[in-house]
Amino acid sequence: MTDSARISINGARLWQSLMDLAKIGATPKGGVCRLALTDLDKQGRDLVVGWAKEAGLQITTDKIGNVFMRRKGRNNALPPVVTGSHIDTQPTGGKFDGNYGVLAGLEVVRTLNDRGIETEAPIEVAFWTNEEGSRFVPVMMGSGVFAGAFSLETAYAAKDVSGNTVKNELERIGYVGDEEPGKHPIGAYFEAHIEQGPVLEDAGITIGVVKGVLGLRWYDCIVTGMEAHAGPTPMALRKDALQVATKIMQEVVAIANRYPPYGRGTVGFVQVHPNSRNVIPGTVKFSIDLRNVDSERLDAMDREIRAFISETSKTSGLPISIEQVSYFPPCPFEAGCVDAVAKGAKEFGYSVMDVVSGAGHDAVYMARLAPAGMVFIPCKDGISHNEIEDTKPEQVEAGCNVLLHAMLDRANAMK
Repeated sequence: MTDSARISINGARLWQSLMDLAKIGATPKGGVCRLALTDLDKQGRDLVVGWAKEAGLQITTDKIGNVFMRRKGRNNALPPVVTGSHIDTQPTGGKFDGNYGVLAGLEVVRTLNDRGIETEAPIEVAFWTNEEGSRFVPVMMGSGVFAGAFSLETAYAAKDVSGNTVKNELERIGYVGDEEPGKHPIGAYFEAHIEQGPVLEDAGITIGVVKGVLGLRWYDCIVTGMEAHAGPTPMALRKDALQVATKIMQEVVAIANRYPPYGRGTVGFVQVHPNSRNVIPGTVKFSIDLRNVDSERLDAMDREIRAFISETSKTSGLPISIEQVSYFPPCPFEAGCVDAVAKGAKEFGYSVMDVVSGAGHDAVYMARLAPAGMVFIPCKDGISHNEIEDTKPEQVEAGCNVLLHAMLDRANAMK
């Protein structure tokens, strides 16, 4: 065994792996379109699994298509220290979202192999099925089934816009395994990821130590007024659903601003009926997205929007409904994993700051099952879910170095 102190990954090899995977589903604008369970996804899976086999890893696939690639440790009775993410993309995705986490894990293994380093616990690299949710709903499907958030049967029955089911597509591409989801042991879980936001780049920081993930509440809100001719109907006699809806939309933003620094409030989806130039809107349906870092603040934001809607309905005389359609509680990461990430960054002298993730990741579900943590690196202009998504080779390398040492710290501490 070689001394593991201050070993570094091969940044050029990791970068080349990212570029090679990005060729599968490459788009003219420089991005990637590799939707879950398509032929392109199969090609991407096959490539990564092939690389894993070349690195001597043992491959296990479960019934939802999650893939685990195992490097043995000295004590294989110990649960493995796992890292990973996903390799499916958005329709206009980039080269790094998800892919970085998987290939950084593979580079950790390759580096350990190069140095002849044996860990106490096994090391595993995983990629999860349909994280993006672009083709099939729910989002983060593979890790969600693994964590018991919803059933395998529910996931199997999900259909894309063409009526293809998850089960049929998994069978078609040859990625239905034998293992029951959730039966695979996990001792700890780490995930490396681009930030998908502008905070690190704006602060000139190389490594984000992710303390947790924002909780979110999604709602559908419907304001019901009455259509009428825009010309003959006086302003005082209108039942304009859109004007009332816009008051609620402004309050969504105001509530988020009242709960800094992690309050978030967004209206991203609006349907106006009848959506005609000279008709007063009769019905408006819109989404509300509220997020914050802890349950107390998120619950307070929930109470405020509900109270505002109730009062607005009374003063306007219009019926207003609000229905919560999705809820993810705030997810703090385990202190030991967070410390291991911070320690890894300190080992290399990288600039570092504590951050929270505003986006969901497979690590959220893994944190329900085992100690978990995340490593963030900057991305250019904070842009993700976009073909121009980008980051720097030296940042990619830095994040993987931190991941390597965090995993070594945890794998060698397990008894």
